[in-house]
Amino acid sequence: MDQLLAMRALARVIEAGSFTRAADSLNMPIATVSKLVRELEKHLGVRLLQRTTRRVTVTPEGEEYYAKSGRILRDIEDIDGAFNLARGKPRGHLRVDVGGSTARDVLIPILGDFMARYPDIRIDLSVSDKSIDMVGENADCVIRGGAMESSSLVARQLGEAVLITCASPGYLKQFGTPAYPDELKNGHRLVSYVSSNTGRPVPFRFARNGDKSEIKVDHIIGINESNAHMAACVAGLGVIQTFGYAAATALRDGTLVEILPEWRPARYPFQIVYPQARHMTHRLRVFVDWLLEAFPQRVAECPRSKQHTVETKSRRQ
Repeated sequence: MDQLLAMRALARVIEAGSFTRAADSLNMPIATVSKLVRELEKHLGVRLLQRTTRRVTVTPEGEEYYAKSGRILRDIEDIDGAFNLARGKPRGHLRVDVGGSTARDVLIPILGDFMARYPDIRIDLSVSDKSIDMVGENADCVIRGGAMESSSLVARQLGEAVLITCASPGYLKQFGTPAYPDELKNGHRLVSYVSSNTGRPVPFRFARNGDKSEIKVDHIIGINESNAHMAACVAGLGVIQTFGYAAATALRDGTLVEILPEWRPARYPFQIVYPQARHMTHRLRVFVDWLLEAFPQRVAECPRSKQHTVETKSRRQ
C-alpha cells in the first residue's frame, strides 16, 4: 500500500463528500480511490468511513485520522514549497475560512487578482458565519470581524467596515422613516442578526457626538447567516443593521435605503487570523501580504443611498 497516496485519497473523499468527486479531483478511477481507502482501513484496523448507496459518513476514528494525517500532508507540501520558494513560485493548498457576506462582497470579487499572481496555489474557501476550530479543521487562516478571542492566534488588521441601518423603500413607505433610534422601539419591525456562536441576537448599536446606545427589542425575525439577513431586508421584512459593503449594491440601485445615517456606530475591524504555533508557509505569507494590500479599501466600501421618494414619517413630535 502507498500510505501517503492513501492518506491523500481519504482526505479528498472527506473534503469532497463522495468517492466520485474525490476521484475526479485526483484524476483517478473511483475503484482506485475506494481500494486505497479500504487498504488504509485494513492497515489501521479501524473503519474510517461509513458507506451507503446515498452518502459517505466519516467515523470518529476517521475524523481523528484525517486531522492528524492532514498535518503530515501539509508538512510535505511545505517541504515541496520550500524548494519552489527558491524559484519564487509559491504553490500548494491553502484553506481559508470566511463569513458569508464577506466572501460574497469583499473576497471573491478580488480573488481573481490573487489567482493571476499565484496560479500554482489552490484555494479552498470554507464559507460560514460560525467560528471554527482552526487546528481541528486544518484551516490555514480565518478572515473575521470583531475582537480576537484567543491569545494563541496571530491577528493582522485588514481594515474597518462601516455599520449602517437600512430598510427597503417599500417598508419605509408602509412604516415610515425614523428620525431617532428610539423610534425603532415602537411600530417598527426589526430583523436581527443572530450570532451562530452564541445563539443570541446582536443588538442594534448607535452613536452620535460621543453618545452611544443599544436597542434590544423583540425582533420580528432572527437570522444567523449574513446573506439571508440581507435578503430579508430587501424583501421588506424589516429594518436591519449590517455592513456597508454588504448593502453596497442594494444602496446603489435603490433596493435598500440607509436610515439614521448620523447615528452610525463605531467602525467594525476585520482581521486575518492564523495559529501562532504553525509554521507560516510561503503560500500563506503571500496570501496575507496580498490581503493587506487589497482588502482594506473593499471592506470599507459604503456608497450613499440612491435618491428615493419615501416620505419621512417621524413618530417623535
